[in-house]
Amino acid sequence: MTPRTIGVMGGMGPAATVEFYRRLVAATPAERDQDHLHILIDNDPSVPDRTAALLHGGEDPGPALCRMAKRLEAAGAEMLAMPCNTAHAYLDQITAAVEIPAINMLAETAQRLVNRSVGVMATSGTMETGLYERALANCGARYLQPDSRGQATVDRAIREIKRGVPPTEVSDALAEVARALAAQGADAVVAGCTELSLVNGNGMELPWVDALDVLVEATLREAWREGESVQP
Repeated sequence: MTPRTIGVMGGMGPAATVEFYRRLVAATPAERDQDHLHILIDNDPSVPDRTAALLHGGEDPGPALCRMAKRLEAAGAEMLAMPCNTAHAYLDQITAAVEIPAINMLAETAQRLVNRSVGVMATSGTMETGLYERALANCGARYLQPDSRGQATVDRAIREIKRGVPPTEVSDALAEVARALAAQGADAVVAGCTELSLVNGNGMELPWVDALDVLVEATLREAWREGESVQP
């Protein structure tokens, strides 16, 4: 069986896209170049800010995301992977614009947390639109979020990483947020922003469930699966 060609909707942000590709290559069971997947990456950082659009009336990124998906489809992609959690608010628009399926990273992540008590760290856009809250509820999981101070810490850490601050410089502040979530009853924390994936769980006392790792696993699984559906 020939695996599907993967189209990666990237640039949100660029470092997270690079990390997704790095992890995907590292996780691929390959002994030679020819054993790896065919990957097409559209790294387009011009996509309007997703949180600004969702919360503050900023420019709608939906059209740009749909154009990206169409470019990848035209280039030969047979399925899509999008290493940006917040952009999943536009997943229905994206899949309606093309004939190829897309992995739902949030739904895949939630399926690994059935009946758990889960603290989520993500952008304000992801949190306020309830993306993880709904995904976790569908799996019988209890959803917990940081208080306003904790959310401000998470948003600040994401901005710092996007502008090139080493993730190790924000890990202590994020670990404090994780401890507060544990005090609420969380038994795991989701890294629900791909910038937070770069922290790699450093300093976390709770299990760190990284949505980017989940996307890597799902991409490898679905690349080799016969049939069209990539929905969890």
